[in-house]
Amino acid sequence: MAIRSMNLTVPNSDRSRTEKLVILPVDHAPKAIFRVPGARRRILILGVGSLANNLCSVLVTRSRVFTDVIGFLAKESAQVGTELSGVKILGTIDQLLSVVERDRVDTIAVCLEDRRAVLPVQVLLDLKGMGVDIWDGNHLYEEESGRLSIDDLKPSAIIFSREFKRGIVVRTMKRSIDLLIALVGLVVILPLLAVIGILIKLDSPGPIFYRQVRVGLRAQPYMIWKFRSMFTDAEKGGARWTSERDPRISRVGWYLRKWRLDELPQLINVIHGEMSLVGPRPERPVFVQELRSVIPFYDLRHVVRPGITGWAQTQFRYGASAEDSHVKLQYDLYYVKYLSLRLDLRILLETIRVILRGEGAR
Repeated sequence: MAIRSMNLTVPNSDRSRTEKLVILPVDHAPKAIFRVPGARRRILILGVGSLANNLCSVLVTRSRVFTDVIGFLAKESAQVGTELSGVKILGTIDQLLSVVERDRVDTIAVCLEDRRAVLPVQVLLDLKGMGVDIWDGNHLYEEESGRLSIDDLKPSAIIFSREFKRGIVVRTMKRSIDLLIALVGLVVILPLLAVIGILIKLDSPGPIFYRQVRVGLRAQPYMIWKFRSMFTDAEKGGARWTSERDPRISRVGWYLRKWRLDELPQLINVIHGEMSLVGPRPERPVFVQELRSVIPFYDLRHVVRPGITGWAQTQFRYGASAEDSHVKLQYDLYYVKYLSLRLDLRILLETIRVILRGEGAR
């Protein structure tokens, strides 16, 4: 055959890597190519920066049943042997092939902060062809944590991404569902609204409803409707975050917030098209000005309608500070990026769980 006359000599400089590539598929097949769906993953993380650390923490705490974090590979040899999030730095990036072979790695997460002249592109391509799962670190972090690592995102990843905008079909269906549920819901809960109104009037002097300016779609202001849950002079000293057992909250107001009943009048905002059933919770202009100056990509949450409930409200405790808002924004941007009717349904179901347990509100 023609192949017998071919020169198959491998240069000495490439022989070591070639021999490993020839041997690797046989040793690796049970874990990579033929890995049983649902079996434990053996993950190797490239990089030792903040994204690598955050990803490791999530994998160790939330995915322990399904994942073994084998270790890290660093750019500098001086870091080898130390630990990050309790997991050892096994070697340097140029040892990738030997570490994959030795530790039977089936998944690699690339978390390098600067990939220029460092990323072993050809080795990763070879490994991917052999069945090793290669992940961008940010994408794996999003899948495992349900939020975006905004401190590790590059502006170009936002500017050129098509994932932060939904098509006309999804937007139309979402709006139709919002309108249908809001109209039917208002009719069904009218007796409950009347009872709540009476209780508010009996509890403290002042109006039943409370209207306040919030920042909505495309950063446009609108008036939000709520049942009044605070005393009428609650903000005579200016706007401030709500605190634990805030003395400004009335007795009835405390229960309304606990069960999130104070949000029910926002069905009116949904009908008007200012809000959706599901979306990032709207903030006040004064807080938006504060938060956009200290949190990267904050205004990206305004590319969708704000919601009565949201992904952050089902995944994170009640937030009442810039630090909490930083975490909540990571969940909000995850929702914006992966918005779908299926995700909306999941959020609505989880909101019911949160309400029944009295969680997440003050």
